[in-house]
Amino acid sequence: MFAQQRGGRLLLRLDDTDRERSTEEFADGIREDLTWLGLGWDREVKQSDRFAIYDAAVEKLKASGRLYPAYETQDELELKRKRQLARGRPPVYDRAALKLTDADRQKLESAGQSPHWRFKLETRDVVWNDLIRGEQHVDAASLSDPVLVRADGTYLYTLPSVVDDIDLGITHVVRGEDHVANTAPQIQLFEALGAEPPAFGHHNLLVGPEGQALSKRERALSIQGLREEGLEPLAVASYAGHRSAPPIPSLRIQSLQRACGPLLLREIVARAGAIRCRGVARAERQAAARAAL
Repeated sequence: MFAQQRGGRLLLRLDDTDRERSTEEFADGIREDLTWLGLGWDREVKQSDRFAIYDAAVEKLKASGRLYPAYETQDELELKRKRQLARGRPPVYDRAALKLTDADRQKLESAGQSPHWRFKLETRDVVWNDLIRGEQHVDAASLSDPVLVRADGTYLYTLPSVVDDIDLGITHVVRGEDHVANTAPQIQLFEALGAEPPAFGHHNLLVGPEGQALSKRERALSIQGLREEGLEPLAVASYAGHRSAPPIPSLRIQSLQRACGPLLLREIVARAGAIRCRGVARAERQAAARAAL
């Protein structure tokens, strides 16, 4: 709705590079949920169809020295992490892989150890003007160089998402505040690939009645669950929209645009970083009452 209210396009991007967890059934569920809510999209893309463009980005990063191979196993990384914490240090990757010689790497690979690939961060303060939170600073020196490619050659979330944002002309990225720390590496990745980063906005999160995090794996407050409970889609969309917009007057609601009103990112208030999701049923009753007027 934020895009559509400003004459933009809404792209449905299916992040399906995880071969084990990505199924057509899950993709159909996403499409069904969005359609039920009345949220249409202008174009659909699947990351599993775009490996060639990701491979090209990887080669560009390797050529510029920003992507390097690392050979530690998960057990070795966990041991390093525990040692750093025991010494009162932050668990940041020590870049030991950068000290390996060509002979060291050849020996490891001859022994059957395949590398994962890390993005080398520039150790500087990364600043951006968040659309919701205002000016943000993250010291990249406090972060580990993120892994972009697993040892089995599959991609983690970061690289395909940034490459897609560049290729598809994404102008705004609006997401939960749990991604604030991810933004600094992503901004550097945009820059390393020769692109201007989009505008970022990080909103507060939905939590359970007791303040606990919602789990996707447990299907907590899923759209499908709300639909199966008999809630009206307009009521659910209106409730979600009012988390980021002022209340509208009590009058007949006949469209999603009218229900949610203008989405003004600056008016989203980060109340203790969370919004308790108790009020969906109450919102349905309120929406029904307004619609009856």
